[in-house]
Amino acid sequence: MKKLLIASLAAMIALSGAALAQTAADMNKNLDGLFGEHQAYADFFAKLKTAVGSDDKATVAGLVSYPFSARINGKAVKIKDAKHFAADYDQVITAKVKDAVVKQKYETLFANAQGVMIGDGELWFAKAGKDVKHMTMQITAVND
Repeated sequence: MKKLLIASLAAMIALSGAALAQTAADMNKNLDGLFGEHQAYADFFAKLKTAVGSDDKATVAGLVSYPFSARINGKAVKIKDAKHFAADYDQVITAKVKDAVVKQKYETLFANAQGVMIGDGELWFAKAGKDVKHMTMQITAVND
C-alpha cells in the first residue's frame, strides 16, 4: 500500500511538472478553446509587453478599458480616459506590475473565462466593450 501511494504521488508530481511546461502551441490551443481564437490575444500581449517594457505611456493608456478603477496612494480612483491614465501611469503601472509584464512569457500566461492574467494577477486583459459587436482586446485590471 505504501509503495502504491509513493508511486501515485511521484506520478502526480511528474504530471504536474509536465502541465506547467507549456509551449506556445499549448497556449494557442488553450486560448482557442476558451475564446475561439488565439491570435488577437498573442498580438495584444506582444504589443502590451513592448509598450510596458519601454514605458510607452500613451500606447499602454490606449490599451485600457475605460472607465478604469485603480488604487492610487491607497485610494480607489476611477480613471475616465487615456489622458488621465497616462498622467497617473507610474502609480498604476508600478515597478512590480512592469516587472511582471516584462518577465511574462506567452506560453506561461494563465487564461480562464474572465480573460488572461499576467504574473500573479498584476495585470488582466480580455475582450471588452459595450456590446459584442464592438468588443476589443483591452486591459481590464491592474493589481499591485
